[in-house]
Amino acid sequence: MVFGLFNKQPVIDPSSSEWIFSAYGWALQNFDADLFYNDTVLVCPTDEFFPDKVHSVQGMAESIFERVKVYAGISHWPTLVQDQSMCQLTEAQQIRIQGALRGPDGITDESVGDSQRLVIPYNPQQINNPEGMIATYAHILSHHMGKMAKTPPPGGIDYWPQATELLAVFLGFGFMFANSAYNFRGGCGSCYNPYAQRDAYLSEAEATYTLALFCQLKGIPTAEVTPHLKKYLRGIYRQSVKEISNQVPQLDRLKQIENL
Repeated sequence: MVFGLFNKQPVIDPSSSEWIFSAYGWALQNFDADLFYNDTVLVCPTDEFFPDKVHSVQGMAESIFERVKVYAGISHWPTLVQDQSMCQLTEAQQIRIQGALRGPDGITDESVGDSQRLVIPYNPQQINNPEGMIATYAHILSHHMGKMAKTPPPGGIDYWPQATELLAVFLGFGFMFANSAYNFRGGCGSCYNPYAQRDAYLSEAEATYTLALFCQLKGIPTAEVTPHLKKYLRGIYRQSVKEISNQVPQLDRLKQIENL
């Protein structure tokens, strides 16, 4: 029994793991499993993925968002990026999407006026926290996309924020959610800007585990992932991969899912 003291605890509790697998099943069924396996990329927080050099806050916010739309497969959605202090949002926001919801079969309609576009707010304070800004954008888009699902996510409305964060990881933005889930608040007062941070609903461990499941389904080697994670998350990621790879029946069920 003494040796049991040194057994590693699982990255997340079994009920959270079960929910994440179920939520991935929901995402695969509702948001194009074929597109996920064939076209979705793991978006890295690098200049290669976000190469634009813009010298205004508005311009940078718009350029980052346009890249997020492309990687999410929704570049045809009619949207409008605005400083959050300048826009008034309502839950009743609706947009008309032509063609496929996601992917190359979507149709761009340049004639749509600003009043008919989905308003995307940004926080100017996040310009110096690009991973947080990318994650925030991806979460906003996933919120609107999630409302278009034919079935509710596991857990229903009570798990809506977590389900839409998971959907954003499913769209390829796992690095941003894992790396920005927690921000150290110590040190000198001038080093921490609370307004630059984002609200996180998946914990660091849960976001890292969700990223690991994405990579297991996509066949992405660990060596390509860990360099882009915070150093202390790399061990959590490796353990997540090990735990997920042992759940063969659950993985097989996800791989057999077809679109609704």
